[in-house]
Amino acid sequence: MTGDVIKVLLAEDQSMVREALAALLGLEDDIEVVAQAARGDEVLAAARAHRVDVALLDIEMPGATGIEAAAQLHRELPHVKLVVLTTFGRPGYLRSAMEAGADAFLVKDAPAAQLAEAVRKVLAGERVIDPTLAAAALAEGANPLTDREREVLRAAADGSTNAELAHTLHLSQGTVRNYLSTAIQKLSVRNRAEAVRTAREKGWL
Repeated sequence: MTGDVIKVLLAEDQSMVREALAALLGLEDDIEVVAQAARGDEVLAAARAHRVDVALLDIEMPGATGIEAAAQLHRELPHVKLVVLTTFGRPGYLRSAMEAGADAFLVKDAPAAQLAEAVRKVLAGERVIDPTLAAAALAEGANPLTDREREVLRAAADGSTNAELAHTLHLSQGTVRNYLSTAIQKLSVRNRAEAVRTAREKGWL
């Protein structure tokens, strides 16, 4: 960190929300929002260019999710502290964020003072997790889907046929069927559409 001011990157695709968060954080004497991004795939370059101390990352963004951006920052700029924000309190998101290297996980509508305090705490080496989300994640259990099952379900979300999925993912149609069948069984649903919906609701995709 340079000087006494914490340099923050704010990544959020909704401009009104991003500007409101930036304005609220800007009221803090020791925090300055030095960079903003509207897409997940803009985060790394912005963090590098502005030498930020902390990145606040919304999960739902075009280009790359906040969790994907967090994982990239964790690999490329491990000194940057990561705060993941979510509108949706999905238990699977918390686990994914922590696995990606996040230092904090909060709901987006948390009070500005709580968000500012989280920024200070992660910089001091602490981990900050919304207690309600933490309890829900523990109750839900781990994501039962493998990485490949998640990949196939994500690709199937647009209604692609098995043949189209096989072509897109460079797999045989039989392999695609097997992955979809296993995912459907694990999620205790009737078809691929329900599997996609259930996995999304739990934050497992």
